[in-house]
Amino acid sequence: MDLFETLNPMQKEAVLATEGPLLLLAGAGSGKTKTLTHRIAYLVEQGIPPTRILAITFTNKAAREMKERISSLIENSERMWVGTFHATCVRILRRDIDLIGYDKSFAIYDYADSEKLMKETLLELNNSETLLNLRLKEIRSMLSAIGRKKDSLITPEICLELAADNYNEKQIAAAYKSYQRKLKKANALDFDDIIFKTVELLREHPDILNSYSDRFLYVMVDEYQDTNTAQYELVRLLSSKYNNLCVVGDDDQSIYGWRGANIENIRNFEKDFRNSQVIKLEQNYRSTKTILNAANAVISNNNGRTGKTLWTENPEGEKIHLHRADTDIMEAEFVKDQILTAAKSGAAYKDFAVLYRMNAQSRLIEEAFFKNGLPYRIVGGIRFYERKEIKDVLAYLSLINNPANDLAAKRIINVPKRGIGTTSVQKISEYSDKNNISFFEALKFSKEIMGGRAGAALRFVSFIEEISEQVLPVSEIILKVIHDSGLIEEIKSEKNSDNNSEERIKNIEELVSKAVEFEKQHEEATLAEFLEEIALVADIDNYNENDDATVLMTVHSAKGLEFKTVFIIGFENNLFPAARALNAEDDEQLEEERRLCYVAITRAREKLFITNAATRMTYGYTVSNNPSLFLKEIPSELTLSVGDKKKSHKHSPNQISTRESRQNVEKIFSKKPEVFNFKPPVSKKTGQYYIGDKVFHQKYGEGIIKQLRETSIDTEIIIYFNNETFTGEKKFLSSVAKLEKR
Repeated sequence: MDLFETLNPMQKEAVLATEGPLLLLAGAGSGKTKTLTHRIAYLVEQGIPPTRILAITFTNKAAREMKERISSLIENSERMWVGTFHATCVRILRRDIDLIGYDKSFAIYDYADSEKLMKETLLELNNSETLLNLRLKEIRSMLSAIGRKKDSLITPEICLELAADNYNEKQIAAAYKSYQRKLKKANALDFDDIIFKTVELLREHPDILNSYSDRFLYVMVDEYQDTNTAQYELVRLLSSKYNNLCVVGDDDQSIYGWRGANIENIRNFEKDFRNSQVIKLEQNYRSTKTILNAANAVISNNNGRTGKTLWTENPEGEKIHLHRADTDIMEAEFVKDQILTAAKSGAAYKDFAVLYRMNAQSRLIEEAFFKNGLPYRIVGGIRFYERKEIKDVLAYLSLINNPANDLAAKRIINVPKRGIGTTSVQKISEYSDKNNISFFEALKFSKEIMGGRAGAALRFVSFIEEISEQVLPVSEIILKVIHDSGLIEEIKSEKNSDNNSEERIKNIEELVSKAVEFEKQHEEATLAEFLEEIALVADIDNYNENDDATVLMTVHSAKGLEFKTVFIIGFENNLFPAARALNAEDDEQLEEERRLCYVAITRAREKLFITNAATRMTYGYTVSNNPSLFLKEIPSELTLSVGDKKKSHKHSPNQISTRESRQNVEKIFSKKPEVFNFKPPVSKKTGQYYIGDKVFHQKYGEGIIKQLRETSIDTEIIIYFNNETFTGEKKFLSSVAKLEKR
């Protein structure tokens, strides 16, 4: 088999460049996976054992694709380490995490678990007995702040030192320290810990570092532009002995700065790794010339790029279709009509993707598709493993695997109902904290804690311990849990209007099927390995390109995918690019939005539609945004305005007809964006509230004033709430509402 037969000259050069540091600047659709896998095959051909090669990706989907391609090229590929950053680190930690004070049966907390633990942390630090003043936004904000510390390899102790006299940083440091203490007590890691603790292990134990750096003669990393400081350090450590590090990336596709990715990692590669070589993969095999030229034109407006220009031998292709709808509802109708028309002509629904900047934009598209029977699926919605019934079963499994997992124990102590209420749980928690033992261990002292009401708690302990002592396949453990615990019976018995017992039971049955499949793929599969695989699943990992349904997803989720036809909707200032990027003091946020636009455009192979709306509803009121400034950066000769000839509508002065020319569309770029298409009235009686004001109510949370209505004695305020506490409208009187303006 000739490995070089299907490679272009630059790909071949990359395959042959095996010694020393190598940066592959691989543009969108340039065949980077093919280049990487052929490089691995070439190394094996030269006598390098697969076990001495490490390949790291960012998604399980990418790892699976790489494994499949490698197995088609070489034998014994299953012995090679190919996996995500997190999967690779978990593999290392399972072997040696006890050296840094954890048990090897550690649990991995998902984001929902982390939120619960952070809520406990903040309540304790604030000495609060109520949740009224502790909102989900604050919990997530603190988790995000601590996550950034971990991404930068900053410990709680260093965090406190750096805080100095900064009050907010001191608060973060205190929460960080307490949060980590709780994780350690539960023998658990959150997602950010997985890489952080691996680096800690390798740094503190040179013998462990030496064993891995000696083992991996060649290290390869995909999507290097998305690495953060912790990931950079992990890669540096693992490749430190032989320095045969090959990273593949594209600074033009760095779109995760908001979650810690450091674009300077790829920009500084030549400085960080001496005697490194840079090879550019610029030939694109995916898109038409028109789509590629549009992407090149947009991204050329960014500064500090490493510099490359994608080109293709593909046909010129159709012009990019631009559509400006009167409203966001009509925008959704336009997208729906285009897909249905194409489907009638023989197109498959799976050939289409609708991309948007924010998850909330999917609602109107979903409604239009649903009403017209257009099959679709959402990537990034409620994940299977986040459903309540699945989380309950997984909590049982996690507790069986790791009795120190307090969150799991507290979640299921009364699921199904055993008569162990909130007061009893609080007493057990206090006993647990006082004696520095796990919640599950404290349950064994229920007689001492609860007296005569201890029976249910002790039976629960016996149930968990009985299963823990048995050596059973994962699927049988699940079956034993759901039937012997009474979980299925309780689901069947629930008769409230929101309950769909049949669907929930089917979801649990699907989990059993997942376990059976896992057992077939892994000989001597353990419960810990099953839980680990589930914990590391991402939304995109469940995407199956063979399902004949149109895909709806954010642009961030679409990275790494491609579709025959792509719709980018909501292409407006304040949406795409986001408002915070437009208002930022520096250009970095706007440049990341532009990179996101570049990613969106290059998902399309043959056709690209870009749509926006003259007006749209946001938080219950109408807003009018100008078309995205990125639209002006696409050369006009590459685009074609398309309208809706079925309908005729009157337009307000600031709206552009869908039938007007490209020249008319460009006129509005000189106008300042309007926040409202009306002047927001002020309360005459109080003078303090305006339509559009953000306010906070202690019971209903954060909302936006939608309407003000004067009465003979007061001002009636109508507020639209849309948060984790309440969604809907509420009326208040201004004098007694006790609203806090945001």
